[in-house]
Amino acid sequence: MRSLSLWLIFSVLLQFAQSQDRFTISGYVRDSLSRETLIGATIQSKGTGKGVSSNQYGFFSITLPAGEHDLLVSFVGYLPQEKKYVVDRDTSFDFSLLSKSSLSQEIIISSRKRDANVKNAQMGQIDLSVNRMRSLPVIFGELDPLKTLQLFPGVSNAGEGNSGLYVRGGGPDQNLILLDDAVVYNTGHLFGFFSIFNGDAIKNVSLIKGGMPAQYGGRLSSVLDVAMKDGNMKKFQVDGGIGTISSRLAIQGPIISDKASFMISGRRTYIDALVKPFIKKGSQFDGSGYYFYDLNAKFNYRFSDKDRLYISGYFGRDVFDFVNNKREFDVNIPWGNSTLTTRWNHVFSKKLFINTTVVYNDYEFSLGALQNSFNFTLNSGIRDVNIKSDLDHFLSPEHRLKYGVQYTFHRFSPSVVSGRQDSVVFQPNNAQLKYAREVAAYIQDDWEVGERIKINYGLRWSGFQQVGPYTRYGTDPFGNRLDSTRFKKGEPIKFYAGLEPRFTIRYSLNDESSLKGAISRNRQYIHLVSNAGTTLPTDVWVPSTFRVQPQLSWQYSLGYFKNLNNNTWETSIEVYYKSMQNQIEYREGYTPSITDPEEEFVFGKGWSYGAELFINKTKGKFTGWIGYTLAWSWRKFADLNQGKKYPAKFDRRHDLSIVGTYEFSPKWKLSTVFVYATGNAASLPERFYLIEGVLTQQYSSINKYRLPSYHRLDISVVYTPVPKRPKKVSSNWVFSLYNAYSRRNPYFFYFDQTGSAFDESLQVQAKQVSLFPVLPSVTYNFKF
Repeated sequence: MRSLSLWLIFSVLLQFAQSQDRFTISGYVRDSLSRETLIGATIQSKGTGKGVSSNQYGFFSITLPAGEHDLLVSFVGYLPQEKKYVVDRDTSFDFSLLSKSSLSQEIIISSRKRDANVKNAQMGQIDLSVNRMRSLPVIFGELDPLKTLQLFPGVSNAGEGNSGLYVRGGGPDQNLILLDDAVVYNTGHLFGFFSIFNGDAIKNVSLIKGGMPAQYGGRLSSVLDVAMKDGNMKKFQVDGGIGTISSRLAIQGPIISDKASFMISGRRTYIDALVKPFIKKGSQFDGSGYYFYDLNAKFNYRFSDKDRLYISGYFGRDVFDFVNNKREFDVNIPWGNSTLTTRWNHVFSKKLFINTTVVYNDYEFSLGALQNSFNFTLNSGIRDVNIKSDLDHFLSPEHRLKYGVQYTFHRFSPSVVSGRQDSVVFQPNNAQLKYAREVAAYIQDDWEVGERIKINYGLRWSGFQQVGPYTRYGTDPFGNRLDSTRFKKGEPIKFYAGLEPRFTIRYSLNDESSLKGAISRNRQYIHLVSNAGTTLPTDVWVPSTFRVQPQLSWQYSLGYFKNLNNNTWETSIEVYYKSMQNQIEYREGYTPSITDPEEEFVFGKGWSYGAELFINKTKGKFTGWIGYTLAWSWRKFADLNQGKKYPAKFDRRHDLSIVGTYEFSPKWKLSTVFVYATGNAASLPERFYLIEGVLTQQYSSINKYRLPSYHRLDISVVYTPVPKRPKKVSSNWVFSLYNAYSRRNPYFFYFDQTGSAFDESLQVQAKQVSLFPVLPSVTYNFKF
């Protein structure tokens, strides 16, 4: 904290020294039609070469010497705007940019100079536009940001159709996923085949996989920051789509023009309705079904040019019902996320912007089973209340400071089981609820040292404390409880804390190429422990406790970035090494139970390294990219695999994605995606024994084998009617083929046995289960 104080004092003195004969221009960058703020727009003085970018709320501040300046404002997908301005006093005004998509197709426009990947100090950052995602082929025609991110180097999936992210050798819990600043603990619908993010409600998607800035923490691998739309300030707008298995509708518009607006968006599948006609009434499965739904909503109100309020929320649920009338057996499994975010923006001065956020989020999983008169329930989840303040300090064109503090109170519900048989209630000895406090403070500086060197450096301090009420038990070697220690409500049990330095540097070789390097230290205090290879809703989130220590990592990365042909082509190659301590797995032979999961954990270390190649064509009728990753990911546990290292479940030696989009005309657009990946590592049985007539398997060492390679080709065609006269309703059709050549990619293997050991006719055969053959889909999108 002393270092943070000295840093702030230095910043104030520096600002005073540089303030002579300089003036500040501040304001917001907005969409000219909807008045939505634009995140990451560039504001540059062409004469001096100095520039800044707008923050998460579209606010910017740039300090320039007195005199006349040519200000250039640009943002991807928008027409750049250039304006001459005489700087002789501090002033505020907004820039309004016109979206290229709103222009007539006959108008030819020139793109802004896309050199951010070369000029910025940030490494490993991927920014996605919703328009780009809409044109790509996806499973069942469902737009999915997570599946699109899996097409970039360094990001891999968990298997066929799965929306989980594995970034640079890390696990699914090592990604900080935010929706309007609210942490999302489960990102999947349909057991992970679809993500919770509805494209109609999304404004911006940004993934940082290397050199994480100090403002983010609590995870080892990456940050996925998703921002929802604010709502059109000028006019009412309706967007929607009708797909193969789901439909969606979004409504936005002004409540008070240029002062208050709203956005509400909903999505629901109708798998249950499609399947129902094929289940006969009165059959043993009558009443079974599955569906999921999402609801996004946002409200914002501008009190003045200096104050603005945002309130946003998300509510989503998966509901699975299985009914077996023949055996009088019913199962009901609902699970999902709920979030509520309230944010207040205030502009203290031309250079100082603050955002204060209060977040409530809740993830719940429930399983209910009924057979005859016996009722069984299982519940688990995690609930957070978070408050934080972040300040953007635009000290000068050379220095942009960001600092803040945050506090989170966690409530962890392990798998809690209860039952009832008629009037008899069963309440077994379940694991206890756990509570914890998490705090953090950070400061970072984006420093333009000179024309060639730019540095982003920062320091984060974080702490985590498990608190009561809690009872800690001593046990004998058989797990029987002996003595106990009780902790009252709020009483400290165990405290962890530490510093997390972050450093990124860019050295410009020339206007079209640069070298970048990054070092980052991360601490992770909450953990998702899984007994499967995918992110299932039955996985358990657990805190750091007196037994479970925080995960720690160091990540080092180095990259070369070069643009070609007036930034038509973007290329880069990055290498990285990441070491991870205090990794968690279940012990060998673990089977799920109602005891505290901590008692079944073993602890070890991990490391990963690799190289990533990226080639991206950004202009012309043909656009697209090639992403290739060569990577290794290892784990080593003293209590697993005889203490020997083994490849992680998500270790992929080769991962290749080729994405292409060709615009034949304003009406027709063709997109293709080809992916190839080394097969997942797997443990398979090597020997079979008969013990007292029962066939018993002996498994290999952990992840000794590889499943067959994964590859597929997806194709989509977008047809956009172009009327001779402008109409209030615009629409398009998306025709997609998922897995066009019907590759039978392995989902898992099982071993089937036929015959009998007693007459020597027993045969054991490995069989592959594949999920999806070629899948056609049609989606109709509309807007008015």
